[in-house]
Order: sequence, then structure tokens, then C-alpha cells
Amino acid sequence: MRTGALYRGEHCVVPTVWHAVNPWTRLRGLLGRKPLEPAAAEGLLIEPCSSVHTFWMNYPLDLIFLDRNNCVLDIRENVAPGSICNARGARKTLELMAGGVVVFEPRIGEELTWRIH
Repeated sequence: MRTGALYRGEHCVVPTVWHAVNPWTRLRGLLGRKPLEPAAAEGLLIEPCSSVHTFWMNYPLDLIFLDRNNCVLDIRENVAPGSICNARGARKTLELMAGGVVVFEPRIGEELTWRIH
């Protein structure tokens, strides 16, 4: 997986974000990996992805669903293990450790972009 960062304009809001774009990395997601760092320090951006599940996870996640223009469509906080979430029209999903959304406060409609370091 490629590593980059997530930006709001020119301001970095999540400094380490893995980009899962091939079928294997999208399927695997966070399963079998060490937990993400808290406080929006790390995230996983899955593309294409309009829905995620948290089966077999042992910690809750915050989810940010983005459209094809990288605009925030929906935000789900503290999604418990064993859940399924989706957002109509989503093209990408950012997974963060629960509590990450509070750190950088994304807003519906704002643009967030992933860039390679």
C-alpha cells in the first residue's frame, strides 16, 4: 500500500494514511494489522469503497465517507466492532481510530485530499 497524508486545503489533518486501492488491500483493510494510532495520527483510505464492516475488529472506528470529488458525504463516529456502515454515493472511505473525527472536525461537504508524502 502507498502511504501519504490527508489534507484540508494545504493543512495536513491526518499525517499518515495508507491508500488501499487494489482488491487485496481493500479486502484486507485493517484486519490482521496493529491498531491505528489514536488522535487521527493514522488512517486507512479505501477506494473504491461505499460501505465497510467492522467484523473481527477489536476496537471501534470513526468513518468518513467521501464522494468522487473528495467531498465529505457522511461521518460515523465510534462504530463498534461487528457493525456495517455505508453511505449512498460514497466513492472512498477513511477509517480512523475512534476519536479521530473529534481531532480535526471534518464537515459535510468539505474537500479532503490524499497526497503522497
